[in-house]
Amino acid sequence: MSTGAVPHSITAADRSQELIPRYNFGERVNHWLGALAYVYLLVTGLAFWSPYLYWLAAIVGGGATARFWHPWLGLVFAASLFWTFEEWHRDMQIDDSDRAWGKAIPDYIENRDDKLPPVGRFNFGQKLFFWGIFYSAIFLLLSGGVLWYTEALPWSLRFVRYAAILIHASVALITIGLFLIHVYMSAILEEGSLGSMIHGYVTRGWAWTFHRTWYYEVTGKSRLKQ
Repeated sequence: MSTGAVPHSITAADRSQELIPRYNFGERVNHWLGALAYVYLLVTGLAFWSPYLYWLAAIVGGGATARFWHPWLGLVFAASLFWTFEEWHRDMQIDDSDRAWGKAIPDYIENRDDKLPPVGRFNFGQKLFFWGIFYSAIFLLLSGGVLWYTEALPWSLRFVRYAAILIHASVALITIGLFLIHVYMSAILEEGSLGSMIHGYVTRGWAWTFHRTWYYEVTGKSRLKQ
């Protein structure tokens, strides 16, 4: 079976017949654990944020239940992200190829994938999302810890409580925006991305189209031989 990578219109059908491992079992379990924890935090956090959204607390058993589990699920989410950092931080380093890809984002949005420069396992947008969520989690963890034990703060340090509330709510809104973009890109914009986080595989055609440098690396192919 031919796995040549050029021209794309001719070889995609051949390449798509063979699957390439993209995420191992541990990566997939950790991803969905973190995702479920984040959704819980999103629902309960919005319930705490506005009285108009407090009805969301009923979905998870009421206000008292949400108040009890929110900080604990926050720790689960943070632990998931720290594990992801340990596994992926090398792949998430931004280099010159990512900057070139960033300049070609209009082509990505308009599905002109053949005009995109080749990238590694993760593209520039995915790396920005990763670092945005990672650093946001650190701010949420620190501010959330203050709010968890706010009664322990003396009145003379009440400004710490106020700062924690402002930081926690502001950073949470940032993560909501990143989350919505992530869901759109993985479920709609890059067809096959969501499935790869479920069963762990992508087709050769998908790998060549969206992560060409990574495709050459995992298949052991040389660009000059394609």
